[in-house]
Amino acid sequence: SDGSIRLHQMTSEYPLVQWNDSTNGQPVIALQWALTRPAVFFVLDASSNIYIWDLLENDLLPVAKQTIPENVVTMALLGEPEKPDGLLGIALAKESGEIDIQCVKKKWALP
Repeated sequence: SDGSIRLHQMTSEYPLVQWNDSTNGQPVIALQWALTRPAVFFVLDASSNIYIWDLLENDLLPVAKQTIPENVVTMALLGEPEKPDGLLGIALAKESGEIDIQCVKKKWALP
């Protein structure tokens, strides 16, 4: 609820790393790891901003941020991890009831 993100290891109750105020204080609505690239995850905040984190490129800050003009209530990532083409999509469910599907750039999708 405070915009912080914590990365945990299953064997410990304490986080390996914690990013405070990673969404400028906006609550995190959804977080999902990329299906095709293990070091990348996506975060949706309550202001309809999507943050892309690539821990191999930068483990302190997101590598990209995209603001969606309409209110997004949740997101889901689409892809086939067993295929080497790295095709990755993101489905955005908007408050209006629309579903928007976008392709993710190859640099964040390729294995």
